[in-house]
Parts: sequence; C-alpha cells; structure tokens
Amino acid sequence: MASCAVYSLGKFCRLFELRDLDAKLNKMIKRKAEGLEPRRKIFVGMSGGVDSSAAAALLKKKGYSPAGVFMKFWSEGKSCAENKCCSSESERRALLTAGRLGIPFYTLNLEKEFKEKIVEFFLKELKNGRTPNPCVVCNKEIKFNLLLNKFAGGNELFATGHYAKVRNGRLFKAKDKDKDQTYFLWKLDKNALEKVVFPLADFKKAQTRKIAKEYNLPSAETPESQEICFISSELNDFLKRNIGIKKGQIMDTRGNILGEHEGLWFYTIGQRKGLGFSGGPYYVVRKDPKDNILFVSRNKKDLLQKELIFKDANWISGKEPKFPIKVEAKIRSAHAPAKAVIDKPGHLVFEKAQTAVTPGQSAVFYKGEELVGGGVIAS
Repeated sequence: MASCAVYSLGKFCRLFELRDLDAKLNKMIKRKAEGLEPRRKIFVGMSGGVDSSAAAALLKKKGYSPAGVFMKFWSEGKSCAENKCCSSESERRALLTAGRLGIPFYTLNLEKEFKEKIVEFFLKELKNGRTPNPCVVCNKEIKFNLLLNKFAGGNELFATGHYAKVRNGRLFKAKDKDKDQTYFLWKLDKNALEKVVFPLADFKKAQTRKIAKEYNLPSAETPESQEICFISSELNDFLKRNIGIKKGQIMDTRGNILGEHEGLWFYTIGQRKGLGFSGGPYYVVRKDPKDNILFVSRNKKDLLQKELIFKDANWISGKEPKFPIKVEAKIRSAHAPAKAVIDKPGHLVFEKAQTAVTPGQSAVFYKGEELVGGGVIAS
C-alpha cells in the first residue's frame, strides 16, 4: 500500500496517495505558503504525544506556519501489538491535534527504512555482544536525517517535541533537567541543528501539559513511555522470536562454571536479576561473544572502570577538538555526568571510576550546559 498524507485545515480534509512524495508535498506546501516569510514554514514531527502536540501549538502561537508529520514505523506483525510510538491510536490523536490547531497533517510510511536502519541494527548489535541504544540511531537516521533531507531542504525548518536547546548550531541542555534529551541527540551535527527548532527548550514538563490542556489537545493526559517503541511484548520474548536461543556457559571471573545461559543478548552489563542460579547476588561483568560465555561476579567492584574506548565519534561543531579536552561524560541516559578527560581520539579517562560501562551504549560529552560530542562505547 502506498504511503498517504492527510492535508487538513480546520474542517477541510483531503486524502492524497503519495506515489511521488517529494513532488506532491512540495507543490502543496508552495501553494499553501505563498506570501509567507521564507523561514516561517516549519514541519513538526508529531507522534500523538503531549510533547510534540504542545510543540506544534507553541509554534503556531509564535507565528510560524506549521505542518504536522506523523511517521509510521515498523512493528512485528498481526500477532503482536503495534509500535507504541506510531500506533493507530497515536496517529488518531496526532490528526485530531492538527485539526484543532488548523494545520496541515501528513502521515508517512517509513516501515522499510525503520526496519533496515533501526531494528536490524539493534538485533545485529545484540548478537555481537553489545547493548545498543536504538533511540540515538533513530534520531539521527530517521527523525532528523531522513526528514530533514525530505522536508527542510530549502528554507523550511523542522521541529520536534524534544527537550533540548539549540543556539547558533550548538546543542545545549533543556531548562527541565529531569526531561533533558540531549543525550539522545549527540549524533546530530551543526548543519542539521541550524534547521532544527525545539519549542520546549525552556519549558518544564508540567508547563507542557498545561499548554496541551489550554488548547484542549487529546494528548494532554497521555502517559509517558520509556520503553523501546518497536517492542510490544517482553524484551526477552521479542529477542527469542527475532534472534533465537544460543546456549552457553555462565562463569565467574575465576573460571568456575556456575550455570547456563540461553543467549548473551538476554543480558547486559550490571544486571543481577534473572541469571538463573542461586548463591548470589551476582552481577554481569562481561560478555564474550567469541566463546559465548557470560562472566559474572559477586564483587560490585568488578563493575568499576576508570577509562573507556569509544568509536564512531561525532563532534557537533564538525571539527575534532584539540586533545586533551576536559568534559563531563554520561555513559547512560540516566547516568549523572562524570568528570573526565579525553586525552586522545577515542580514549576517555574518568576522574573517578564509573559503574557498568557498557559496550554499545553512548558516551556523551558535555562542557557545562553544552553537548559537544559523543561516541559509541567499544570497551
């Protein structure tokens, strides 16, 4: 089935088949935007959630001419529930929001791109013994890279409901530090950020919900989800269906065999529950994909690490800094930034040892409020 878009203005809606997406969207937007100032046109990624809905309302209030874009991602199939962030209910809320705001609305089918770039990447990383962060890759490859190229190729802007702040192509933490999402945006670059708007940069979450209520938006009371959007069941069930089982030994750090695992992808560094044997607590300290061995330890100190190696570095400015450089590094989204020095490309040393440094996760580097770059933890 071809992707389709709903063009909605007030009570007026029409349904378009997007066999030639770029040509038709460009024609519609050009016709609708005639007479507007060049950089007032703005596309808004709308998920049907409260953040993106409030972001669209704020943009219209500020005098922009917004158009909502809903992205349809991959889900497993008829036997499983829909992708949480792009379900039919989410799409309905997004469409209702656009109607109440009186703005155009488009639904794009990105199932193929999402499956290839996000889901297959996620499964491949897990099979190779790493613990990936699919949201980081999705932001780069789908929500910004793909949509920026498609919609903001000229003077148009692109906005989302992320809690982050942009100034002159530089990325900073949002006002609401509890909701700040810059950690998930480290793969963006200056060129992309110059066309990105984050309307919620200076808002607290409570204020966002208040805005949604003031505009009587259907997402005002929707709960938040912190789970991986394309996994509609228990994670282990999803992995069994899509990767399978590969049994191997569980060993302590002295080489004693303690039990058997069903696949390294079911575990992550620091995990202590669900190991399948007694005598603990034990903590997962290392995975050896080559020999298919899961290493555990009773000693939490075995989880401490003073330095790490990172790869695939991205510097927001587009230029690698001069080393050494002092930073505050986050090794997980909920991790408190830790003082560190990057003494050479790909090598970071913490001031104090950190717990559960996990290969595959992102190491993200800050200078005060500014996010300057990041990389993928290799070891």
